[in-house]
Amino acid sequence: MASYNEYHNKILREYDNTQLQNKHALEMRRKEIYAAIPKIKVLNDEIVSIAIESGRLALMGNQTALENLKTNTNNILKQQEELLTLNGYPKDYLTLRHKCNICKDTGYVNNSKCNCFRQAVADLVYTGSNLKQILNKENFDNFRFDFYSNDIIDEIIKETPRNNMQKIVSYVKGFINDFEHKKDNLLLMGNTGVGKTFLANCIAKELLDKGFIVVYLTAFRLFDILERYKFNKDQAAQYNIHNQFKYILDCDLLIIDDLGTELNNSFITSQLYLIINERLLRQKSTVISTNLSLELLIQNYSERIYSRISSNYSVRRIVGEDIRLYKVLNDIDTF
Repeated sequence: MASYNEYHNKILREYDNTQLQNKHALEMRRKEIYAAIPKIKVLNDEIVSIAIESGRLALMGNQTALENLKTNTNNILKQQEELLTLNGYPKDYLTLRHKCNICKDTGYVNNSKCNCFRQAVADLVYTGSNLKQILNKENFDNFRFDFYSNDIIDEIIKETPRNNMQKIVSYVKGFINDFEHKKDNLLLMGNTGVGKTFLANCIAKELLDKGFIVVYLTAFRLFDILERYKFNKDQAAQYNIHNQFKYILDCDLLIIDDLGTELNNSFITSQLYLIINERLLRQKSTVISTNLSLELLIQNYSERIYSRISSNYSVRRIVGEDIRLYKVLNDIDTF
């Protein structure tokens, strides 16, 4: 089982590789531009010459040399930007680009771990979830309302599945936009295949892109981790299990998918209450998806859990046909 140092060193190596890739990509763009717009290379050489001369003058005591260098360099950079835009390139085409603009792909901001570093740790701890690969497909760019009927009125919610889903998506986007300031929680209910997991993944994608720490777990995997945290005495595995438990409690958003599919017992009920209650106390947001009705939530778990959910979660019921079955029957790959 990986130790903290192994996690830490692996992530730092990935940051080093990312920085090298960023520099290589910039060098390729620079060669492209020098070939397409030779004047830009002339201007860049001029910057180098000015810098050398300004440094010499500063060493000789010229008090304005460095200030003049800054002014002259900025003027030349503006000329380069104008040439780039005139030739159809973005004005920042010759600027070093980063995956994370907060830490510049170093992993640290003012000697503290950047959110992207913390998420990288979470990704390693929960490497089996394969979340990032899933989110490349399951996101709002691939969301389709036309899978929800607009021709029938659902007997329970008294509106069409499509109208209902449009309202839910509108609420979810508000949930995402306000996430930094409002620690809301969400319960997504509905039959199998109506899009609960897809919508939860849309939320995960948006919040990950904003730099928040998201942990996605099926209910089965969540309770497996909690059981091992409680009962596993293997010292070699303890550090990893402890980190998993820590991230379950402390991540910005915990997604518990398919609650109710696990084999329930008194241990699971007590642990579910612990997670829900502890995250409420810590003001951390949780999204739960389930096939269960509110009545079955009480029956399968407890009134205490139902009370915490009903009092602190926004409940949204998704209705419609089984989209996964429809896609299989019609050979459709996208959502």
